[in-house]
This record gives sequence, C-alpha cells and structure tokens, in this order.
Amino acid sequence: MLVVLALAAPARAKPASVSDKDIVDAYHYMIARWVTLRQEGSDFRGNFRWNQIFHRDLGSDVVRPYPYLEAAYSEAWLYTDETSCTEISLPTITGRYATVQVMNLWGEVVANINDRTYPKHASGRFALCTKGTQTYLPPEVQRVDLPGRKSRLVMRIELGADPAEAVALQNQVGMKATGNPIAEELPIVLDFPYDRMPAVDAFDHTEEILGSDPDINRGMSSLQKKARAVAKAAADPAQRARIDDVIHKQAIPAFFAERPKLRPVQNGWFHPQSLGNYGSDYLTRSVAVLTGLWPNVPSEVMYFRAVGLDGNKTFTQTWPKSALPAQKALFFWAVTAVKAKEHKVLANPINRYQLQKHSSLKYNPDGSLTVAYGPGAPAGFPESNWLPTVAGQKYDLMWRFYGPTKDLIDGKFYPPPLVPK
Repeated sequence: MLVVLALAAPARAKPASVSDKDIVDAYHYMIARWVTLRQEGSDFRGNFRWNQIFHRDLGSDVVRPYPYLEAAYSEAWLYTDETSCTEISLPTITGRYATVQVMNLWGEVVANINDRTYPKHASGRFALCTKGTQTYLPPEVQRVDLPGRKSRLVMRIELGADPAEAVALQNQVGMKATGNPIAEELPIVLDFPYDRMPAVDAFDHTEEILGSDPDINRGMSSLQKKARAVAKAAADPAQRARIDDVIHKQAIPAFFAERPKLRPVQNGWFHPQSLGNYGSDYLTRSVAVLTGLWPNVPSEVMYFRAVGLDGNKTFTQTWPKSALPAQKALFFWAVTAVKAKEHKVLANPINRYQLQKHSSLKYNPDGSLTVAYGPGAPAGFPESNWLPTVAGQKYDLMWRFYGPTKDLIDGKFYPPPLVPK
C-alpha cells in the first residue's frame, strides 16, 4: 500500500519590522518621485503622448496647479533608448527670455537649452539622447545627453509686451523621435489630491518606481534600501496599519515642520538654498517638487515665497528706487498669488492673478514702487498696483526673477517685507 504524506508548506517569514525613523526617512525621500509619477499619470490621461510637444493655450494655467502665467508654456514627456533620440527644433528667439528645461523623474534639472547654455547653437535642431546611445546624427544637430530613458521637458517663452509673437515662436517648435522607441509603462496609478499627502499605499510599487529612473545623486542607496524595507513591511497586513499611522502622525507633520528650516528666511520670504540640482539634500528636493513641481536652477530663475498668508488682510510692499524688481532680473520678473494647498491661482472679480514687468504699474514720486495684496485695494491706492486675494482663503505669494542678479543667487538680497495695512 502506497502512503502519500502531505507535507505542510514552510511558513513564510514575516517581513522584518521597520523603525519609525526609517519610515519617516523613506517617506520624505520618495515624495519627489511620487509627485512626478502622479503628474505623469495625469498628463497621459489627458492629451500627452511620448515625444510629442504639447503647447498650452494662453490662460490655461489659470485653472491648473503651479501656474506660470508670464510665459508661453509648452511641455513634453520624452522617451529615448539605445537606438532612438528625441529631436526638438527651435526658432531663433531674441529680445525675450526663453529656455527649454529638461528634468529627470526625480525633478532634477539635467539640461537647459537656450542662448546662455549654447551660445553658438541657440536655435535649430537638438537631439536629446540617453547617455551612451550610439546613433547617427547629422552635423547640424546638437546632441544633448540625458541620464535616463524617461525625461520631462518644459519650455517657457516670455510673453513680454507682445504675447502674440511669443505664441507664434512657440508654435514653430517641433519634436519627433528619430527612431521607434516603445516606452516601458509602469503598471502604477498614483493619484493623490493636490491638497493631501500620499498614504501607505504609495509604497506598494516601490521596486518598480525605483527601477524606473536612476537617482543621479550620490549617497541615495541607503534611502532606497529604507524605502524597499518599508514597502516589504507594508505588504504584511499586521504592519501596514502601523506604517500608515507613522506616516500620518510623524512623517507628514515632520515634513511640513522641516520646510521652513530648509529655506533661509528674511523679510518674511523663503529662499530655497538649492533648486534644480540638490545633491544629497533629498528633503529640499521633495519640498521643491511638491510645492513647485518643475523648478529651474538658480542661474535661470530665482524664487522667493511667502507662505500661509491671510486672505482677509491687506499688505503693501515697497521696493526702493535703488532696488526695483526690474533691476534684479536681467529678463523679467513676476509675482503670483496661489492657494496655499492646491497651488492654483485665486479667483477674483477682475481676473488679475499676477503682477509682472509688463503690468501697467504706477511708481511713487520718489521712484520707488509699492504693490498691495488683499481682498480690496487700499483707499487711495492705484488699482493697477493691487494683486487681489480672497477673504477666508490662505494663500502663498511667489516672486520669480528670470536672469537673476548675483545678489539674489547668493542670498544677499531679499524682496522687501510685507507691511500690514
């Protein structure tokens, strides 16, 4: 008689528990990648396709987070491989600011194409290629190497005094793949609201996310190890609830508590120490990507932000004759008010969402410039110098200086303080 013994399958070892600190560190590290992944999904659910440039209509940023109302704005997602580059053709642009900014999927700026970075080839054909790609390019094509296969491209052309000309230049820009690359799609949908931070489920595809794009900064292997450990532990139902609890009670509060510490503050304005390229400072990178998505490097544009302002109050800001905004930017400047959490402009009856170089501003008799922010223009104040806010709505102010002066880049000059009326 044959007796068959049914052997019990060996019990799987439960994932090792992770410390609260490792959860917090991993969460802070992954935020930047989660935000860009959310944006990728949102874009491809819309009109985006790989290696096709998308020119946004003027005014479309009024309803979108992270608005850039001062420029004609174009975007693309690039996919390149060992046999194919992405070619972009640019018209000659003179007398106005313009740049083609390329980022990796961690929000690191890996290229800027303009007459400052390529003074001998500021227009014409450029080929964006994965580093190491062996492919023939005609001699008139300028090659630009990228660290990974997937990249995000943003082009900004200053509207200036003639927005129609900026749009005409924008529409002359073309893009195509030199071959037939097939993008590797991630089987992940990460879609958390703009006013809410991600929860434990954001760790569920950590291995695929980390493998989708290299982090070009050194010293990140220990943080990636922590992220993998948290993801493995989160797969255990017995540990998942605890990890989610640590995220909401420790990681998220700590993240927002650290934000002001990462940015030197003067006159009430935060000035990021590093933008665009972050080195080992992954926390600043996560803050920058979450609050600004695609910030550029300081040599191109400098950002100053005042946060959590009360929309019920009125503030004035006076720039002295010796340090006017136009004197702090080689190209132009702009100030925008956005909702503190959603990063969208504040709806207002006169549809004014920004003041900038080409606004019809009135200067004081001594040559200084005073601007006001509030739910109504102060009595006797020139309406042209007023940027409306919304009563009951917390908001942030963002100053941008394109082609900033050295004292802005060095942190020696800050915008004047906001004075309550």
